[in-house]
Amino acid sequence: MRVPALHRIWTGRYTHDARSADQMSTTPGGYLSDLFSLDGRTALVTGGSSGIGRAIAGALARAGASVVVLARKEAELTATVEELTADGCRAAWVSADLSTREGIKAGAEAAAAVFGEPDILVNSAGINLRPPFGELDDEVWDTTMTVNLEAPFLLGRRFGPGMAERGFGRIIHITSQQAHRAFVQSGAYGVSKGALESLARSQAEAWSPNGVTANTLVPGFVMTALNERLSSDPEKVAALAARTMVGRNGLAEDFAGAAVFLASTSSAYVTGQSLFVDGGFSVH
Repeated sequence: MRVPALHRIWTGRYTHDARSADQMSTTPGGYLSDLFSLDGRTALVTGGSSGIGRAIAGALARAGASVVVLARKEAELTATVEELTADGCRAAWVSADLSTREGIKAGAEAAAAVFGEPDILVNSAGINLRPPFGELDDEVWDTTMTVNLEAPFLLGRRFGPGMAERGFGRIIHITSQQAHRAFVQSGAYGVSKGALESLARSQAEAWSPNGVTANTLVPGFVMTALNERLSSDPEKVAALAARTMVGRNGLAEDFAGAAVFLASTSSAYVTGQSLFVDGGFSVH
């Protein structure tokens, strides 16, 4: 993909790169490239070796970004990066444990050392421990909050100010229907995802004046390993599909287009929002 010409626009609060109408390509492919190309961008995707995170990592890489995939399991990380590099993408992996502050901070520094400071941060790593609420102990609560909420906070604190200083940044969190409604034993998981959407709004308030957007993608029921407890029950899977408007449950690849949109310059005026990618599940 070619890199489009840019010019500077003064908004009254900060300057940012934008494309003038006469600089936009007149060919359909070139126009779309101008809108959505991630050439020259660097992305960090946590949980990027499986499920929704892997699909997003692949989408960002194929849109031109240099992508660092961060997760725990080296075999899955290696397979993900090998697939991307075989497709001609620029990708690397970092193994880190996001269940401790030390692991989060070490993973952040290791990721930044690969391709440089990220322009795009995707927080897809999550843990899904949902015992009955009356049986929820301190360990489950603390682990859930650390992985699902504290890691996105600490990574945002590490990279958000640098994005703001450079005048461009994209923070994308993956949340859940349980950020909005309690069902199937939401427990600590639902609390963590609700708080994550509030975190996105706080990050948007802090950094959007300097060109950094923060948004969330809200899945419906997606057939991934994270939802193995439900996906192993055919009756529940069918019932969840029937609740959607499109008549099926989600797939990881359904998030590719939305992620590229939120990561690109085309979403510069979208911030603090929750974008539902759920087949109509939330409104049916």
